[in-house]
Amino acid sequence: MRIRYKHTFEYAKGIERAFMGLEEKFKLKNPLKFTSKRSIEAVIFLIIFLGFFGFLAHRMTLPMMLNTFMQTAYHLLMETVFYIMAICVLMGAISKLMAEFGVVRLLENILRPFMKPLYNLPGVAALGAIMTFLSDNPAIITLSKDKNFSRYFNKYQLISLTNFGTAFGMGLVVLAFMTGLGYGKGALVGIVGAIIGSIVSTRLMQRFTLKAYPELAAPVSEEEGDEQQISFKSEGSVFMRFLNSILDGGKDGVGIGLAIIPGVLVISTLVMMMTFGPDTTLGTYTGAPYEGVPIITWGAAKIDFVFKWLFGFTSPELISFPITALGAVGAALGLVPRFITQGIIDSNAIAVFTAMGMCWSGYLSTHTAMLDSMGYRKLISKAIGAHTIGGLCAGISAHWIFVLISLI
Repeated sequence: MRIRYKHTFEYAKGIERAFMGLEEKFKLKNPLKFTSKRSIEAVIFLIIFLGFFGFLAHRMTLPMMLNTFMQTAYHLLMETVFYIMAICVLMGAISKLMAEFGVVRLLENILRPFMKPLYNLPGVAALGAIMTFLSDNPAIITLSKDKNFSRYFNKYQLISLTNFGTAFGMGLVVLAFMTGLGYGKGALVGIVGAIIGSIVSTRLMQRFTLKAYPELAAPVSEEEGDEQQISFKSEGSVFMRFLNSILDGGKDGVGIGLAIIPGVLVISTLVMMMTFGPDTTLGTYTGAPYEGVPIITWGAAKIDFVFKWLFGFTSPELISFPITALGAVGAALGLVPRFITQGIIDSNAIAVFTAMGMCWSGYLSTHTAMLDSMGYRKLISKAIGAHTIGGLCAGISAHWIFVLISLI
């Protein structure tokens, strides 16, 4: 046994020496070495992960926490996600029809004169607002890469389209969702607030960009073009165009509906478990959906007077909506039915939700990718800062406009 052990040990040492020789000769990295940075990152993640869920399990008990986690996700999928997906499919078909039969072009022509005085953007930017309103944030990137579209912009203006387009993302879906719940008046006021927030965000982004990089005041292209060349091609008979539009638009709606599922199930579930407490009737945890430890509610209650004055929120739980909208507006919409069931929502809150949901529209998760695809990663922090301010202005504006209308 000793001889066998000795040979095995020497064999292992020989392999190690051989690998070290190859490492020196070919400058290979030893896969057996763990970098301290990755190790520290793993330890920190485990501490936060286990600490968070350990705290919930301590308060709720582990079986109840796991059951609530899964039940909440399931109920959100069945009761909210499929409802939002149905809206996305219908609105996708309608938006495609509007583009196919010239309504988008008509709206663009109507809105074009307002672009320069309000946003300091050329008239064709109106097309970007309409397309993101009818679909989602990334639609503005497709337009910005079109040379026939971007030729009318200076570089800093083209960059600010990230903020401009995001402020209208999924607007039609948000409007239809809120109206379908019976809060059409609040939703319309919210759109006005979102427009105000979009102006603030776009103007601030332009200001930040020019201050940091004055050379970006140069035009994107020296070429001149006719704005009327930006159009939507239509081929075939009216019936086939109609049929293709509703089918293609519905398919795009399915894509948007599928894209919001992870955000709703993961983000909304976690937010709800940090917003609502135990069963209100029994006063204990039962493992039912929408229970949790109200960490967010507790924190918001400490500065409740701020949210009452700024947004008119009557309950600290409502702050969960704008917090969730930072990552995904679809996930934020998943919170609304629960707020209605709790009886803590009103038309003013819907106005603020619509404004901040549209304006922020998950910008924390999209701004990075959008600016990176445009080649301006260095401006990500400025875009996020400008849009954060814009979203707050949107919510505040919606609240005070609603108060003014109520007084009239």
